[in-house]
Amino acid sequence: MNDIIIAPELQHRISPEVANHYRVLPKEAAQNELHLYIDATHTIIGQEDELELLLGCEVKFHNYPAEKIEKALQIYYRKSLTESNKSFDIDKADFLENLMQEAKNLGSSDIHFEVYEEEARIRFRIDGQLIERYKIKMENYLELVNKVKIKSKLNITEKRLPQDGRIKNKNFDIRVSILPTLFGEKIVMRLLGNDASDIDLNKLGFEGNEQLQYLEGIKKPNGIILISGPTGSGKTTTLYATLKLLNDSKRNIVTVEDPIEYTLKGINQVQLKEDIGLTFSSALRSFLRQDPDIIMLGEIRDSETALMAIRASLTGHLVLSTIHTNSALGTISRLADMGVPLYLIAETLNLSVAQRLVRKLCNNCKKPAPLVKENFPPGYKFPYDGDTVYVPVGCNHCFHTGYKGRRAVYEVLSVDFETAGHIKDNNLKSIYTKKHKSLSDKAFDILMDGESSLDEIYALLINT
Repeated sequence: MNDIIIAPELQHRISPEVANHYRVLPKEAAQNELHLYIDATHTIIGQEDELELLLGCEVKFHNYPAEKIEKALQIYYRKSLTESNKSFDIDKADFLENLMQEAKNLGSSDIHFEVYEEEARIRFRIDGQLIERYKIKMENYLELVNKVKIKSKLNITEKRLPQDGRIKNKNFDIRVSILPTLFGEKIVMRLLGNDASDIDLNKLGFEGNEQLQYLEGIKKPNGIILISGPTGSGKTTTLYATLKLLNDSKRNIVTVEDPIEYTLKGINQVQLKEDIGLTFSSALRSFLRQDPDIIMLGEIRDSETALMAIRASLTGHLVLSTIHTNSALGTISRLADMGVPLYLIAETLNLSVAQRLVRKLCNNCKKPAPLVKENFPPGYKFPYDGDTVYVPVGCNHCFHTGYKGRRAVYEVLSVDFETAGHIKDNNLKSIYTKKHKSLSDKAFDILMDGESSLDEIYALLINT
């Protein structure tokens, strides 16, 4: 028997409280009738009359196995949401407030509002995956967009140009981006934590030797530390954890960020404003007149910023930043492409770190499976032999996704005297002859340790 699949427009016909109390799920709707899956082992006297009164229509029951009902309840009507969203209704005035709180409770990083020719929807990004949560009637979508604009202090009459704003909540901030599309305005809301007290470098995913190398690199009084990876790979979180460790009363720390994702007491944080000329390079120029010990740039995007960061590190400052490359070695090549001489890279670069985020298998339900070499990328060279991997299953603990949480995978390249020599000679391949593990090697380790699945780390085996 197949698992229950509930269309988003049907999901809202029943509240989480009703679904979990009566153990029912919407099957289909027809005129003044609502057909419900029901757990045949869970009987409440008078439940049919009660449900008809609560739902305002006739109900028809369809018996279904208890375990299938339980699985669907965990997916579509999570009990953890019922306490914080008791009156969650798209037609109510507090829908937007409840939506933002729901996203926060679920650990979502982004909320997507999307409009098409005949429908609109809301999706949450959870553990890096977009999951559809709500369908919205077209006549309600414009009102919802206007509410977001008002909260973000944006122009509600401007519908032709992109707009960016910010919503301040009690426990978290939200960055809002609005983009005109063919059928209306699309909104992405990025949830930002405004408190970095829970960020801990020891909990990010560094392995023992890597963490020692990283800590040694950030202890140096000057030089550059660069963290690379695609958008959403956790680079900024690593930087904040580093700043939190370095932050003390003896140091002057200044940052320029876009956006400021966390506030750190004792650190001078500047919000990037390119529209008025406050760019990374102009901010860095001003920072050097502020007697800093440590400078954090949100990102090195161009040659000017790269050369200024090098110059700052040469004059006795520790500079931390991010850069978009695929590997730790790729960072060196990228700097060279930006016009930074290799001898300066060798002299100033303390650490080049590449990182990715991978979903972790749920420890409660993952199961072993034989390692099949044919399932790996063509031509993949196995670092060592293995017989068993683990695969996702799905249970109540992970809401039947098979995964629970994410961890960072790091490749740490510490630039010592020998490595600096290879950089000066433009002989980067020789660096890998040392005992250096690439992201691909690290991903394979995680797979063999049973922390993640082949599907989740497959891209790392290809691209690194």
